[in-house]
Amino acid sequence: MISFLSRNKRLSSLFIFLFCMVSGFAQNDTSTIKAQMALGVNSPSIDGFVSGFEGQSLNFPTVNIGVQYMFNPNLGAKLDYGFSRMINDSNAQEFKLNYSRINLQGVYNLSNIIFISNRTGMFVHAGPGFSMVKPLNNYGENKISYLNAMAGLEFHYGLSDTMSLYFDASYIHGFAKEFNPVADGYGSFNGNVLTFTVGLSLSLSGCYYCN
Repeated sequence: MISFLSRNKRLSSLFIFLFCMVSGFAQNDTSTIKAQMALGVNSPSIDGFVSGFEGQSLNFPTVNIGVQYMFNPNLGAKLDYGFSRMINDSNAQEFKLNYSRINLQGVYNLSNIIFISNRTGMFVHAGPGFSMVKPLNNYGENKISYLNAMAGLEFHYGLSDTMSLYFDASYIHGFAKEFNPVADGYGSFNGNVLTFTVGLSLSLSGCYYCN
């Protein structure tokens, strides 16, 4: 069985490889490449915790970073990494955990369908990924990892020709097996997550909002 650490090394190598590959396209002036950074909150599903170790319904922070490449004005792809902190509900046993995920997603520009102004844009994104859960403190051995599928909607507002402010609402569905409460579940999580973030999208090549 591949260890948790080995999986992390594979994912890191994949992220670096794809980032370099996408960055290579920057030599093409017609390419649209963006770096995205966002901060917000997360809401985990209650059934992802074992009884007595329920998490808060809303947690801070969630941090997302990624690179997006548009093959044409409507269709693209992005590789992104997300980190979320979750803590216990007030009536549950005390715990903290780190929830991380990496996803490769397709991106579709809805602006041709839903047009608001020349400075705004709407995008849907969806794709498979991998989730990693690492409890902290007393339950550090109960870390798990599993596949996921993610989908979300972004609303962008152009601040300049090369930078936009955006809001993203995303749902991450986890494909985790049920864990043994004592051996794996105390202070851990194997459910689904909603995230709400606000961030900046920076053009690295081309100019999406230029005339």
